[in-house]
Amino acid sequence: MEALSNLESFVRSAEQHSFSAAARLLALTPAAVSRNVAQLEKNLGVQLFQRSTRKLLLTEAGEQFLQAVRGNLAGIQTAIADISQNAGQPAGTLRLSLSPGFGLEHILPLMPEFLARYPAVRLDWQLSNRQVHLVEEGFDAAIGGGIELAPGVIARRLAPVHVIWVAAPELLHERGHPSHPAELSQWPAVQMRSPQSGKLHQYGFKGPAGETVTPILNARFIADDPDALTRAALLGMGVAALAMPHAVAHLQSGRLVRVLPDWYADLGSINLYFSSHPAGASLMPAKTRVFIDYLVAEFERLHLAARFRQNEPTRVR
Repeated sequence: MEALSNLESFVRSAEQHSFSAAARLLALTPAAVSRNVAQLEKNLGVQLFQRSTRKLLLTEAGEQFLQAVRGNLAGIQTAIADISQNAGQPAGTLRLSLSPGFGLEHILPLMPEFLARYPAVRLDWQLSNRQVHLVEEGFDAAIGGGIELAPGVIARRLAPVHVIWVAAPELLHERGHPSHPAELSQWPAVQMRSPQSGKLHQYGFKGPAGETVTPILNARFIADDPDALTRAALLGMGVAALAMPHAVAHLQSGRLVRVLPDWYADLGSINLYFSSHPAGASLMPAKTRVFIDYLVAEFERLHLAARFRQNEPTRVR
């Protein structure tokens, strides 16, 4: 701000050909304007004015400098006034990364109310199953799991990631109900391939007696997108290991049935990732701060964490 004040004193003095006249425009004393200009000359290492008792005259360097900065000064002043006036007010584009299915099913329905509360915020979503680099790729936030916590990145837990076995009623009618995960190796299955590593997902399922089993599946359909697996399971193409957020609505409707209800895999949590500010949360962009607060409050209000727990697959409100 001191540099801007020095620039403004220089431009107004050049326009008025007088420190006194510039001082009246800037509501400063002539001595203060003179000091500002002298400090600017010292910082630049050049003389900007030829001073006399009668009139200020620009040097050649001063004339060149005036032409360079005069047109930009108003824009800088406007930008500073705008950001000061809007400081703390949620505004601007909020870039968010999240998976397509989870985002469209569970997050998008929450956004009309968010945008109604904060009309100056614009949402820019990247729907992808890949793990992004939050800071390097310029995201304000991300929702998912397994994102590396680089320096300055914070993870806020939203809900557990519990994976369960599901199948279409038609498939169960044809084959019956298995009693142990090892039996699933004889079933047709749909299986997830990691978008990051290309490896097939194999989960260790925990049983009621503390046993952990990782079934070897007879995968008839493989995809790198959980929504594709969900659709394949709905079509009766095989038994599927789905995370609760992808399965819960279909369990409620009866289009999918839980297989081996005493078994599940715990993959950690769904997190909300965002960058911290070195000076603290008070200097975090307001658009990001209100989005975090809103999303956490909505997860609590809708009991989404409880809906996504494996022991309550159909208790949906």
